[in-house]
Amino acid sequence: MPHPDSPAPSPHDADWWRQAVVYQVYPRSFADSDGDGIGDIPGVTSRLPYLAELGVDAVWLSPFYPSQLADGGYDVADYRDVDPRLGTLDDFDEMVATAGRLGLKIMVDIVPNHSSDQHVWFQEALAAAPGSAARERYVFRDGRGERGELPPTDWPSSFGGPAWTRIPDGQWYLHLYAPEQPDFNWDNPEVREDFHDTLRFWSDRGVAGFRVDVAHGLAKDLRAPLRDLGEQRSYQPDALPVDGSHPLWDRDAVHEIYRGWRQVFNAYDPPRFAVAEAWVRTSRRTAYASSDGLGQAFNFDFLGARLDAGELHSTIDTALADARRAGATSTWVLSNHDVVRHVSRYALPVDYTKQDIEAWLLTDGREPVPDRAAGVRKARAAALLMLALPGSAYVYQGEELGLPEVAGLERADLQDPMWVRSGGRVKGRDGCRVPLPWTGEGSSFGFGPGGSWLPQPADWGQYAADAQNEDEDSFLRLYREALRLRRTLVADEDLKWQSSPDQTRRGLLWFARANDWHTLSNLGDQPVPLPPGEILLASGPLPDDELPPWTTAWLRTGSASAR
Repeated sequence: MPHPDSPAPSPHDADWWRQAVVYQVYPRSFADSDGDGIGDIPGVTSRLPYLAELGVDAVWLSPFYPSQLADGGYDVADYRDVDPRLGTLDDFDEMVATAGRLGLKIMVDIVPNHSSDQHVWFQEALAAAPGSAARERYVFRDGRGERGELPPTDWPSSFGGPAWTRIPDGQWYLHLYAPEQPDFNWDNPEVREDFHDTLRFWSDRGVAGFRVDVAHGLAKDLRAPLRDLGEQRSYQPDALPVDGSHPLWDRDAVHEIYRGWRQVFNAYDPPRFAVAEAWVRTSRRTAYASSDGLGQAFNFDFLGARLDAGELHSTIDTALADARRAGATSTWVLSNHDVVRHVSRYALPVDYTKQDIEAWLLTDGREPVPDRAAGVRKARAAALLMLALPGSAYVYQGEELGLPEVAGLERADLQDPMWVRSGGRVKGRDGCRVPLPWTGEGSSFGFGPGGSWLPQPADWGQYAADAQNEDEDSFLRLYREALRLRRTLVADEDLKWQSSPDQTRRGLLWFARANDWHTLSNLGDQPVPLPPGEILLASGPLPDDELPPWTTAWLRTGSASAR
């Protein structure tokens, strides 16, 4: 049944996404219905009542298309079908219909930068001659050197190694990720029109929106001669130029592509929605979220910020200002399928960088020993902070269970191409993709009757959804109550800071929204007096009318300042 506090869904609600809570499902790790160890579409359908009870508005499915799994499904062999291991199009239609009956919308991942090397187009390109129309759909070039034995440029792959692979006739093809993921040539009109058809295919099946993978990578400078990167070979956002002049990433021409997509989206009632995965400079993010573009863009600054009051205050202000300029709403994310789960990140030293965390994974999570209790406390506080902010909240499967990263996966079990392509220097993302525990017992803790494609830890049952459902203090009950309250409290997209600069320096973030809804997060090491008012929800105990360190509370209060 729909959530009891959910308004009746309107089929014509064009703005449903602006303050929605979207739950990300990584299908292969969510629920397995047939016992082959791989999560599938019927498994997702079977768990939709759980998501409706949790209180989310929409479900975003990571790729479920036919794939060789060279990159966890992000190597797509057919954009208009379901991987037979995950089900059928009939199963997909049943999932959409069931979601609709429960008041949930379905979003799907679209992967436009590259296909699988098994895609029919790429197979045609390999069989065709250099310069043929089939090869023009991708990026084929002659090599350098006396016999073309050197790659056409010095461009690196995001997964390590060169971004070019040579084929038997001597030409090279571009892949900014794995060799099994050849990049499309978006200068080719046939590529553009085919993706318009794909967007219509899923929209016609009732899909409400799309998450756009590598949204900043489609437009490339492919004019001859191709440009080397030289010393500036980093693809990190801060390394990209502010004027859109990089040959590969965040070029202004990409927005012409998305203006075409917007025409497709606006042909539907309500218009279809999209959110960009664009790892770009903050100052250039707004273009992806514009009303004539995709509509929204992920705010990864919030995900990457330390739990520091000053840093988060600045990050929140910037994100809200960017969203207002774009006419969109901001997005708030703590974890996803590409990063170490935040319970574990918060359990590590506060000054740990991305490189430090990668080094920690290579020790199988043993050095340093994570402070599990601190990670849990901080993750609960961060969850209530995130869910109180104006805009859309994206929740990654299992974060509502407080799942930690599985840092100790054996090398033989690793499947992420980052592990192989980096020569064992980067362990990769498998640790956040381990299948979910639904029950406290069983061979795969309720994931399915036949084990799981990635091994689950022996203690995985302690996080199981059924056990947490009975525990009033559990992560699951905290998220469920927070989402219930959020539906009753959200009324507009404004935020007004209440904490003074001095309070922020001491670790307090305090803001108010409509309906006299106040959120206080104590991210310092000393307790803070609570203002008078009604406590709606807190991430931990509140002894002696104080807000302890690493705790967030939601209140209704008429007080304008802290005591």
